[in-house]
Amino acid sequence: MNRPQYNQSQLDSAVRHFQDEQFLRRDLLKIGGAGFLGLTLPKLLSASEPKQPSAKPPGRAKSVIFLFQFGGPSHVDMFDMKPDAPDGIRSKFAPIQTSVPGLVTCEHLPETAKVMDRVALVRSVHHKMKNHNSAGYHALTGVAPPLDDQRLRELPDLYPAYGSIVDQVAPASSELPTFVSYPYVIADGSTTPGQRASFLGKKFDPLLITEDPNDPHFKLPELSLPANLSQDRLSNRRHMQRLLNRQSQLWESSTQARGLDDYYEKVLTMLASSRVQQAFDLTQESEKVRNNYGRTTYGQGCLLSRRLVEAGVKFVNVYFSKGIGGQSTTSGGWDTHGFNNTRMYKILPEFHLPITEQTLPTLLLDLETRGLLDETLVVWMGEFGRSPRINKNISRDHWPFCYTVLMAGGGIRGGAIHGASDKQGAYPDRDPVTLGDIAATMYALLGIDPETQIYDRLDRPLPIAQGKPIQSIMA
Repeated sequence: MNRPQYNQSQLDSAVRHFQDEQFLRRDLLKIGGAGFLGLTLPKLLSASEPKQPSAKPPGRAKSVIFLFQFGGPSHVDMFDMKPDAPDGIRSKFAPIQTSVPGLVTCEHLPETAKVMDRVALVRSVHHKMKNHNSAGYHALTGVAPPLDDQRLRELPDLYPAYGSIVDQVAPASSELPTFVSYPYVIADGSTTPGQRASFLGKKFDPLLITEDPNDPHFKLPELSLPANLSQDRLSNRRHMQRLLNRQSQLWESSTQARGLDDYYEKVLTMLASSRVQQAFDLTQESEKVRNNYGRTTYGQGCLLSRRLVEAGVKFVNVYFSKGIGGQSTTSGGWDTHGFNNTRMYKILPEFHLPITEQTLPTLLLDLETRGLLDETLVVWMGEFGRSPRINKNISRDHWPFCYTVLMAGGGIRGGAIHGASDKQGAYPDRDPVTLGDIAATMYALLGIDPETQIYDRLDRPLPIAQGKPIQSIMA
């Protein structure tokens, strides 16, 4: 095979740019988390082209904001209350009426109650995963793991995140990232699978941001060019990168190197984009708007999600917490079993519910005011609900057998209620829904055929969703 030859001047120029290349590679490692560590796994960094759908569904959503409530919110204490159930099952919170006639929510969510006419409730979601990591993976991908095991961790055979699939089959048509995830990599012991691209390849990993958007000095140093690096120099450096790559036998023959180059090129494009910088600049928001969302990590993260979809990002994962919560009374997720006097009915109204009450209605109304709600799908969900029966610690335990998911905007019929749980909120009583159905609904609303195929590392065709869209909640 004939390779192009280069003169000494060109090679000397490449050497002069070596230190700048080292700088970028270090920063790209920060942006992609562990994204560059798999150079010996070619199949992880490449994938066959997905099968194109035969007919594009009439989606209305341009973007998805996926608000993941790690730890498992209690459906029977919030959005599927059973005020007529006996003591020991009935919530210790009082129900209040909402903007949807006959629909109640809990007394600690009065502002949320006012926007329920913009929301559809899916009250019959169910699966069998009782552990946080396996249930979390199921919720983040729509696909059940091979086993229900708390030790489940990232494996190359597990499904990609929703946003990674969107990035492959319907990427954003601009220099903005298709998929952004923040402000944590969530974990319960080991990292919860389903947050990255898995077998699709590192090119489709999210732009992962682990800075705190509530920090007064929040910025993205990963996306900032060094002071002595001009745009012309950046462009020239990219040219020299390609020159050296073509000279390298590795670059000519290695699939994983080519996949890495794609990811590298994508991040370099973002480095040069003023739109990316502006989208992440929360200082452009007024103090009033920032205070409306709440001066918390999650609150400012919800505000950032609005800025991102407004700029053109297609899928945003916002994590309520880094972990499940456990025995913390001031931080963490929704996992409140009541151990060591961490009573659910003490912690929720002090921490979880006030944050939810401030962020969820504020986000929906802000999107609506800006004309973005009709084209932005907001999904609020955890990996499971909580047990109907209150335990001896005056709290509730894991319960995947029936719980509620909220969806709003982006083609959702506000005020709709799909499915029903039984009298205790324990099992679906009507129209059961799987997490595969939730996934199919999101894809369909984005205009992506849920039967579109992707290919795993063994080149086996797989549907992007293992379910059907929930037509009754779609406008």
